[in-house]
Amino acid sequence: MLNINQYFDGKVVSIGLLTESQTATVGVMDIGEYQFGTSQREVMNVVSGQLLVKLPNSDAWQEVNTGESFEIAAKQVFYVKANSQTAYFCTYHDK
Repeated sequence: MLNINQYFDGKVVSIGLLTESQTATVGVMDIGEYQFGTSQREVMNVVSGQLLVKLPNSDAWQEVNTGESFEIAAKQVFYVKANSQTAYFCTYHDK
């Protein structure tokens, strides 16, 4: 069964799914700045658009474009800026 979630007053919408090997979400972000926390290690792939990301222990924003990804360890906080509507695919990992 698919699990649909909305965050930040509907500006971020994700659909949870179970792939052959792991759980994942596919979603979209509207223009805005967001703070997320992780419970597991995550790998976020930008499918369409661009994100600016400030990862844990960094003061610098890095640009992540269509076809690129970034990784965040479990139990971390990170920040994302979307300057246009952006689609992503995120996988969740135990280790």
